[in-house]
Amino acid sequence: MNGQKRADIRPGLEVDIVLKQDQSSGKLTRGIVKELLTKSPSHPHGIKVRLTNGQVGRVKQVISAGNHPQ
Repeated sequence: MNGQKRADIRPGLEVDIVLKQDQSSGKLTRGIVKELLTKSPSHPHGIKVRLTNGQVGRVKQVISAGNHPQ
């Protein structure tokens, strides 16, 4: 999954995101979704999320739907 549909993203998923400061380089950051910040059903650049470590970025790839604690 590429992270452009809100329905595909939920808390607890492991994802790769692009942080705002990394948009030009495309550097990915991996983490667990804490909450969804994008309200629309889809976004061409990826759904914006907050990770459990507090970082905010747009989802580029869903890694796994593991049973991570929320």
